[in-house]
Amino acid sequence: MSNKFQSIKGFYDILPEATPLWFKLEDAARRVLAQYGYKNIRMPLVEPTELFVRSVGEHTDIVEKEMYAWEDALNGDKLTLRPEGTAGCVRAVVEHNLTYNGPQRLWYSGAMFRHENVQKGRQRQFHQIGVEAFGFDTPEVDAEQIVMLARLWRELGIEDVALQINSIGDAHERTQYRNVLIAYFEQHADLLDEDAKRRLHTNPLRILDTKNPRMQAMCEAAPKLIDCLGDETRSHFEGLCNRLTEAGVSFTVNPRLVRGLDYYNRTVFEWVTTKLGAQGTIAGGGRYDTLVERLGGNPTPACGFGIGLERVFLLMQEYGVTAVDAPDVYLVNVGELAEAAAFSLAEKLRNAKVQVVLHSGGGSFKSQMKKADRSQARYALILGDDEVNQQLVTLKPMQSDGKAEQVQCSLQQAIDIILASHM
Repeated sequence: MSNKFQSIKGFYDILPEATPLWFKLEDAARRVLAQYGYKNIRMPLVEPTELFVRSVGEHTDIVEKEMYAWEDALNGDKLTLRPEGTAGCVRAVVEHNLTYNGPQRLWYSGAMFRHENVQKGRQRQFHQIGVEAFGFDTPEVDAEQIVMLARLWRELGIEDVALQINSIGDAHERTQYRNVLIAYFEQHADLLDEDAKRRLHTNPLRILDTKNPRMQAMCEAAPKLIDCLGDETRSHFEGLCNRLTEAGVSFTVNPRLVRGLDYYNRTVFEWVTTKLGAQGTIAGGGRYDTLVERLGGNPTPACGFGIGLERVFLLMQEYGVTAVDAPDVYLVNVGELAEAAAFSLAEKLRNAKVQVVLHSGGGSFKSQMKKADRSQARYALILGDDEVNQQLVTLKPMQSDGKAEQVQCSLQQAIDIILASHM
């Protein structure tokens, strides 16, 4: 029997060579969110199971098939690893009465958990950035969030992503449409697969989102929800379309777009790409004006979205976006005096805000310079016994085009050169 452990299927390690690109993605998102006034909130990974049953929907795939749920052995509480972030964020807003002093723009990031079939861009532990706005009922905030995502794609160098939008109306309009849709599908019962038959009387709108090629034409010809919208809902959707057009954001109205969670109403949207195969949705969201009240709060309009970070990461790689997390300096030290002096020298450099990797373990000058090169440091700072005696260092550019030459100078001069190269 092997004692070698491996990660659980669908739960994976993000290794050091990948983290610089993750940092680039996360840092860009933080910058863009700050530009729009969104504040960070951090919720627990574990929530009461009933929170997701009441918000996501009892008859959704997430609740029926995908949640990691269990009963606490100590007190019998029914708990779940969060499969999505909106429900927990709403719970926190209600619990702490965050909208008491007015509307809130919030964002969060972290791991989510769903027991799904593992595919490229789809893991059982995955990461999202979620954005939620509470207390805004006009289409400006719907548009703001979509435009914010368009800005993020530009920041990340991602092109050729398409925006699809739709309005799924309010509850009474969806009820009317639901009855029309059930009657239509019953007329075409011979074309429904087992999944569609299961959903027919519990969640018929999700049938429209089928990936079954045999059902595509039938779903395309189905009645459109937009034809059941009232004047107020239609006006809200037209306002969204107008704002997006004014902002120069192209979009397609997709009448089959419904999203997979029960709490949505009115606006729904997705950003999709053709670069990732079946996992083409990289961000999606919409409006959920009744969820806060459903979870015990006061009636509060709300709108939000989630970004699938694994899929955006893959898309960045597809477009050749790169990032390097390299130190400013690799400190080479050769000789007894140099090795003894190197540790305190490295701390002096760090005190001056210079990022330093200190070579440890001895070795020849040649072998240390090879490690300096592999570290991708911008400079090798070379310290030998002669330099220690003269209170000098040798600074060698490692990432230059050959024009910059190594210099022997004082430590302060070396620090000045290194910091000046940041500017």
